[in-house]
This record gives sequence, structure tokens and C-alpha cells, in this order.
Amino acid sequence: MSKCLPINAATSAPVRCNLCGSNRHRHLFAKRDYDLVRCQDCDLAYIANPPDQQGIKAIYTASSSYHDRLLDRSSQEFATQSAIAEQHLAMMRHFRTDLAGLKVLDIGCSSGIFLDTARSAGMETFGAELSPETSAFARGEFGLHVHHGDWRDAGYADGSFDVVTLFDVIEHLPDPAGELVAIRRLIKPGGLLLQSTPDIDGLFPKASYPLAKTLDYWPHPEPPHHLFQFSQATLTAMVEKAGFTVAGARHTAIDLAYTFGTPQSWKASPKMLAYAALFAPVAIIGNWLGKGDWLYLGATRS
Repeated sequence: MSKCLPINAATSAPVRCNLCGSNRHRHLFAKRDYDLVRCQDCDLAYIANPPDQQGIKAIYTASSSYHDRLLDRSSQEFATQSAIAEQHLAMMRHFRTDLAGLKVLDIGCSSGIFLDTARSAGMETFGAELSPETSAFARGEFGLHVHHGDWRDAGYADGSFDVVTLFDVIEHLPDPAGELVAIRRLIKPGGLLLQSTPDIDGLFPKASYPLAKTLDYWPHPEPPHHLFQFSQATLTAMVEKAGFTVAGARHTAIDLAYTFGTPQSWKASPKMLAYAALFAPVAIIGNWLGKGDWLYLGATRS
């Protein structure tokens, strides 16, 4: 049964599905006063009452603790992201075996850890990042070509890049469908668009959802940072609608400590410990079965 359609306080306009335009949806979960719904026509999950443009912009600064620990090379978060950067590169090699000399743009590049790794693999690297602190770190610490702000303002010519990456970015965008259409012009014909995003249809999110409302605890959706929760099917549909041909998908698991916490956090929240004991094995098994909660999707410009 459809929930009444919410109104976006910033625009006073009904929030419609970004993929198919439908206004029919069912309510999934409420978290931090945000309502996660799922389109009844195409199955895309999204936040029906997102923050306005200024609210979204305010999220992506170190002063709001966004990626602030990635400004410290000695932090555990920096080490974790360095390992993830290697994973990103390994995933890219499933679609482009020889990376040397390829020109890559990483949109939402944060502090530049992936770009530094890609440069070590022989790629010509460029980035765009909204956060003033992390973009400055990428330029100052790594000497990378990173534009602070919207990539549209960087002056990139059409067909400039062999590869464009959006690693854990698409779910943050207010208009992901429009963004993919715009990004397509940056990529050379036959070039690669590589994305990663949490997968709402991974084994762990699907298995844990029935208990989520009872416990009032479901770590998979992360509003207001994540405005959308994609599945392989909905991301594929959006990418193809934007003029790409999907080349393949691969699944892995989101870092267990990120999803389920650590012994330190368990002391403060027994509920988190119980949840971890129940569902961390499910997340591990899902990864083994190829149904992990983290999706990579590769597509070529048609």
C-alpha cells in the first residue's frame, strides 16, 4: 500500500522517482526523521523527504566530520581507504586489463587516495571534490589535479577521459539520472564508467530488513548522506537509460567494522553487538555467494 507522497520542504514539489518518474511507492524504513521508500513501478529506493540543496552542501565538509579522518595519514580510516583504493583498481582491471596511460576522472575523489593509487598504476589522474578540506589535501599532500567544486565548472572537454569513476557517489546525488546523462559527454566512445554503491538487494540487507522495524535498527540506509539505495537492477536501468551499455557487475562486502561496529562501539550499544552477532555472518556468506552488499557496475559509453 502506498504511503502519502511527501513534500520536499525546499521545493514544495512532490518527490518523484528519479528513474521512472512515478509517484507510487511503498514505505520501507524511517531513520533520523528521513523516510526511505521504494518505487512501486521500477523498484528504486530513495529518501522521499531529502534535505534541500543547502542542507546537502553543508554535509560535505570536514567541519561536519565528513571524511575528516582521511586528512590524517596515521588514522585507521586512511589505512582502510588505502586498501579500498587497491580494491577499486582491481575491479577496474576486470574491465580494462591495461591501465597504463589511461586518463581517469574520479568524481567525488575525497582526499585523493584512489587517484594516488591509480597514478602509481600508470594512469593520468584528475579528480573533482565538493569538500574544500579533502580536495585541498589531495592537491597539497599528493600533488594531484583535483578541482574543488562541481566537475561541470572544471572546464573538461567532451570526450576527455578513458575512464570516469564514481566510487560510492551515485547514492549521494540529488539527481543521479541527470548526472549520468551529463557525465556521458566526458567519456570517449567506448570508454568506461565504473561505479560502486551499496546494494539494497545484497543478502545482508534483504535478510536483515524483516527485523529492522522491530529493532528500529537497519544500518544499510544512511540518510541524509545516501539519498538513494540502488540494486543491480535499478542501477543498470539508470545507466542504460543514460546512454551506456553495461559491461558487467561484481559484488563484494562493505567493511564489517563500518556496518557492524567495533568492540569499542559494542560496549556503548548492546543492541549493536546483538545485531552484529546475528547478521555479520550473513554479510560474510553473502559475499561468498556473490550477493554481497557492495556493488560495482562497469559500463561503456555507447
